[in-house]
Amino acid sequence: MVSDGESPLAPLAQEALDALAKELPAEGELTYDEAHAILKAEEDLERPAAKDIVERLYMKGHLYEVERKLRLTDYETD
Repeated sequence: MVSDGESPLAPLAQEALDALAKELPAEGELTYDEAHAILKAEEDLERPAAKDIVERLYMKGHLYEVERKLRLTDYETD
């Protein structure tokens, strides 16, 4: 949940979030490995960069974790 007053995501982080949302399975959650693989395939990010982006999205509240799986928080497309 991001308030209107917070700074927007960097373009790469927004693209990564869009890629994760686009590839999100029907059950609505991803493992960390699946998230990293999506970012590799869609954004050509190697594992260290993909891990960093996932961590940033998590820390900014765009992702959250339930039982070691990632879910998107109120994702909206622009």
